Amino acid sequence: MAVNPVYHQTNSSLQQELDWILEAKKDPERFGPLYKKYHEQIFRYIYQRMDDKDLAFDVTSQVFVKALRSLDKYEYRGVPFSSWLYRIAKSELYQAFRDRKARRTVVTDSMHLFEMIDEFEEGSSEINKKKLLQCLTLLKEPDLQIIEMRYFEKRSYKEIGEILDITENNAKVRSFRALERLKKLFLN
Repeated sequence: MAVNPVYHQTNSSLQQELDWILEAKKDPERFGPLYKKYHEQIFRYIYQRMDDKDLAFDVTSQVFVKALRSLDKYEYRGVPFSSWLYRIAKSELYQAFRDRKARRTVVTDSMHLFEMIDEFEEGSSEINKKKLLQCLTLLKEPDLQIIEMRYFEKRSYKEIGEILDITENNAKVRSFRALERLKKLFLN
């Protein structure tokens, strides 16, 4: 599976990002480059899951406020800073769902759906696409989240592990199990 270049960086860009983080830890006014780099990406992540633009902007703002307040606790682990931001975003999303301000939605790309259908059975008709979308809504939130990150966002297992605060190997296992549960729903 090809990785999505939006979520993967070179060593030099990771180093540049680490420099920005260290500067922002000394002076919060220097947080700007990190905000500019990741604001749209974090907003899209949130908006795709709640489908309420105004609330998505509010939740995104909360993510960056919390990130700035907690920046001194951030530890570099060899993955993009966005992994840490996604962990905060996930927490803020769940809080919005608990507060019933938002409903969970799934936004998919047709090509990614057809790739998944091909893994399950031959042919990728519109009927299968609708069936797969319906099956996705039946998954529990942790399974849906893993499938979204791996198959729709094309994230690496390492980054999924970092976002979910689990090991890379555990991310692989959970991804496999979630896909098996989805496959079982689809084939029944």
